[in-house]
Amino acid sequence: MKKTSLRNPLLLFLTAAIWGAAFVAQSVGMDYVEPFTFNFARSIIGGIVLLPCILFLDGQKKKAGGQAPADFSRQTAGRHTLLLGGVCCGVALFVASALQQIGIQYTTVGKAGFITAMYIVLVPVFGIFLKKKAGGRLWLCVLLAVAGLYLLCITEGFTVGGGDLLVLLCAAAFAVHILVIDHFSPLADGVRMSCIQFFVCGLLSGVAMLLFETPSPDAIWQARLPIGYAGVLSCGVAYTLQIVAQRGMDPTVASLILSLESVFSVLSGWLLLGQSLAPRELSGCVLMFAAIILAQLPEKEKGKQR
Repeated sequence: MKKTSLRNPLLLFLTAAIWGAAFVAQSVGMDYVEPFTFNFARSIIGGIVLLPCILFLDGQKKKAGGQAPADFSRQTAGRHTLLLGGVCCGVALFVASALQQIGIQYTTVGKAGFITAMYIVLVPVFGIFLKKKAGGRLWLCVLLAVAGLYLLCITEGFTVGGGDLLVLLCAAAFAVHILVIDHFSPLADGVRMSCIQFFVCGLLSGVAMLLFETPSPDAIWQARLPIGYAGVLSCGVAYTLQIVAQRGMDPTVASLILSLESVFSVLSGWLLLGQSLAPRELSGCVLMFAAIILAQLPEKEKGKQR
């Protein structure tokens, strides 16, 4: 497992909390606008929010003395990597968010939350093909988290419908998104790459919006609050935190922490909306938190004498 400070897991916890609360915004937003329109607006807002952040950080670097000037070939290679990473992340994010927004209209909230979080299983499975090995303890954590998600989200009979299949494809796309970030985050500036991914996702969502939907400025204005939360916090803040925090982290561990989005979604409903938690749901939360804590415990170094 990659060694990281406590800072990175805590940033991913914060990311999961923001995403959990954002589920309410996504659901409310769909009462006013269609899926591609919602994703277009939130993604463009997310990209715009990061522009002053990039200018501020650049100013801080200049005040601190900046970095030694690199030769032209290294600068060109760095920009190419940044652009490629941003585009790949943006395409993966577009596919995942589109499938989620469309699929959630045809399935229950609990099933959608459970199936979406299945990326915690798909990340280590996909990682096998990229020669990223997950140890036995990580697989145990994944199984604990899946059991917790089931208890937390599935409160009715489990059947598979068209919406469920769309959300399952969404989980696969989010798994790819996590692995793409794992590859590019050590190679490029996280905030810039996040900004690029939002504009790419927004551009693709805008094209789909014009092709398949009938966007209305008035409807977008009526959905300004949920779109604003999803754009500023869920996109601008949370996805950027994900890219920054995943630097140097094992992608399977990162996916386990991010899966707490479902827990925070239920807790947000309990705290903000007064929705009660059944013992079954509380048990699911406990199992998921146990899986995260177990994944964060340091492993004994092989070959080390007692």
